[in-house]
Amino acid sequence: MERKAHWEGIYTTKSPTVVSWYQTHATKSLELIRQVGVDSSARIIDVGGGASTLVDDLLAEGFRNLTVLDISGAAFEAARQRLAPPDACDVTWLEADVTQSNLPCHSFDLWHDRAVISFTSLMRNTSHGALTTR
Repeated sequence: MERKAHWEGIYTTKSPTVVSWYQTHATKSLELIRQVGVDSSARIIDVGGGASTLVDDLLAEGFRNLTVLDISGAAFEAARQRLAPPDACDVTWLEADVTQSNLPCHSFDLWHDRAVISFTSLMRNTSHGALTTR
């Protein structure tokens, strides 16, 4: 609960555009996703994506099987306000702590996280890339 309170505090007191990790466009992530070569029907999860603009960019490129998982409901609210309907309705928003979440096996073709794993002990002592595909 301590971790959730921390992130809720950030997104209820600051605009998503003033945090140090804000990007107008998630250019590097998009480049990596393109390099992997998944098509627009790919099931993509953005872990820790909260108020990230990656989902906007993916929607603009025609992706529709998108899931964003984040611990902060306030971050999701910021993203929903930014996205115009029906785009926000095309996204599955999962409010959960990734370290406590039970995602079904084989549910996603591509897992994206920009920094979440670095901030958790989920992958302690292992190396990982920005993208993992099945």
